[in-house]
Amino acid sequence: MQQQPYEPPRSEAEAEAAGSPRILVVDDDPTVAEVVAGYLDRAGYAVDRADDGPTALTRAAAHRPDLVVLDLMLPGMDGLEVCRRIRGQGPVPVIMLTARGDEDDRILGLEVGADDYVTKPFSPRELVLRVESVLRRSGPAAPGPHRLAAAGLTVDPAARRATKNGTELALTLREFDLLSFFLRHPGRAFGREDLMREVWGWDFGDLSTVTVHVRRLRGKVEDDPARPRLIQTVWGVGYRFDPAGAADEED
Repeated sequence: MQQQPYEPPRSEAEAEAAGSPRILVVDDDPTVAEVVAGYLDRAGYAVDRADDGPTALTRAAAHRPDLVVLDLMLPGMDGLEVCRRIRGQGPVPVIMLTARGDEDDRILGLEVGADDYVTKPFSPRELVLRVESVLRRSGPAAPGPHRLAAAGLTVDPAARRATKNGTELALTLREFDLLSFFLRHPGRAFGREDLMREVWGWDFGDLSTVTVHVRRLRGKVEDDPARPRLIQTVWGVGYRFDPAGAADEED
């Protein structure tokens, strides 16, 4: 990773006084943690650091972060377990750092609730862009989108709240965005590239990210995730949200 010329970091107090989002960086490699924290600080964020899983949980409980940059391989407690526990305390976006080539580990990270991942070695500038993208989508919705409803599902974009038949759904950031997108475009088929661009805001990336999130979302909105009726696979294309699928199931 290429380092920028040294600039003294702001103190946490200075960053908080400026109303900066708080980012918790969790990595046991001091060089990686220092470079990532430096770039995030220069981008205007309040940065907290931890070098192992238990310390990360302690820091997150003491000062709830707005986003966590989390290394997968940590001493004492791996990143998957840290992600589970942090998300068990409430919704918080997580970007996971993984080694290049460890596809199974990346998929596991998405399965436990990570919203995005970056593979090592990575460009710190790319990581900052990912952080900005995730925080932008997790913040309060701009005025405009109204409450969406179809097939027993409702989505309130302003409150970032989703329900199924009146019961609130526990969705991650990306799952919520994906469901909202599907409800806005019923009956249309979208390729994984389209969903990556429209929901994640990226023109590039590992398309398995989309596949995993669709599978997770099906597990929360389908009556039988093994036989999905609402989020249907369109072979050779991608996926389609079909509100009529729920009615067909009832007939």
